[in-house]
Amino acid sequence: MPKLRGEAFWRETLRGAHYVVAPMVDQSELAWRLLSRRHGAQLCYTPMLHAQVFLRDANYRRENLYGEACPEDRPLIVQFCANDPEVFVQAALLAQDYCDAVDLNLGCPQMIAKRGHYGAFLQEEWDLLQRMILLANEKLSVPITCKIRVFPDIDKTVKYAQMLEKAGCQLLTVHGRTKEQKGPLAGVASWEHIQAVRKAVNIPVFANGNIQCLSDVEECIRKTGVHGVMSAEGNLHNPALFEGRNPLVWEMAEEYLEIVRKYPCPLSYVRAHLFKLWHHTLQVYQQLREELAKVKTLEGIVDVNRELKLRCQPNMQNVINVETLRFLYTAIPIQGNKCVFNMCRGCCKKRAFKEVADCPGHGLLFKTKYEKSFSWQQSQRGIQTPEISQRGDAEVGETAVLKEAGDSTG
Repeated sequence: MPKLRGEAFWRETLRGAHYVVAPMVDQSELAWRLLSRRHGAQLCYTPMLHAQVFLRDANYRRENLYGEACPEDRPLIVQFCANDPEVFVQAALLAQDYCDAVDLNLGCPQMIAKRGHYGAFLQEEWDLLQRMILLANEKLSVPITCKIRVFPDIDKTVKYAQMLEKAGCQLLTVHGRTKEQKGPLAGVASWEHIQAVRKAVNIPVFANGNIQCLSDVEECIRKTGVHGVMSAEGNLHNPALFEGRNPLVWEMAEEYLEIVRKYPCPLSYVRAHLFKLWHHTLQVYQQLREELAKVKTLEGIVDVNRELKLRCQPNMQNVINVETLRFLYTAIPIQGNKCVFNMCRGCCKKRAFKEVADCPGHGLLFKTKYEKSFSWQQSQRGIQTPEISQRGDAEVGETAVLKEAGDSTG
């Protein structure tokens, strides 16, 4: 059967994937990929693998690919970093039976990539890249893809992408940041660069950068015209991102830990994932942060997650429609604000507006403003101001009384 290319490869082999989990060192392991797939991800990448190590070390191959075969984990793209055409192709030949495509990492901006002379530090060596992709395209039975970073200049970025396409790249992922944009200097990814590349090439393009929620995905596709959108940091904080949900953090952790039981991975990976998942809650519960850092077993991590759940439960009794909240911490009422509804400000504002009520604790004066406005309008007509609905007053009054009673016993 001939090797599928370009649009046909994306449409048939990758099943027209729009929602993509990025290759992440020590983070996009099998257990995390399965969790992400169960919550909307349609395509996943392995962590970046070193082609030279993969070629010479059987244990490395088994730990990172061979020992992880799982029918649920497809379609799958294996990513390599390399700077030698022969080494890259020989490593890819050992991996091609376990994946749907092989990706060449041309986007890693870290110092380790500079020292190893790979990733984004090859982006000026076009002759070398052409030879690597031409040889891989010739020898492999699966398509070759590339993940790149942009140049500051859009025109140069477009020519770079066209060169890779001409050499045989069948799908291009464009991270809209330069190699200098990293860490505290990351800044905002340029969707303009991505849009220009999409218009200039005839192969599928994935966008990467500025993706934190499902609406970002939809906006990116609309603005750039790309085939799919890749998420890294957003996915780590919320593996249900592509579902458009923000589940309770301990529920995601419970599900992930169950998958890890079946498909084990180093405990350091698990700990790193939970630090990301629990980022906002650990700002409140510092002791649990310390316990997570010290724990030595998977069961110990399960216990920490259980404790986190128990500590958060008292704060959940006043949450209305948790699924609509962007982050769990926004649902926790600010203690001492004397809210008549005992809610956070966002929820209080919605209820007070709906019921035309006041909440002095949050500085909301919907009822007062309504009465003043109504009074002024009626005074212009010489009509006496009627009282606001007794039902609304009764409800708000009762709520305030209950709140005061609760405060006095707390």
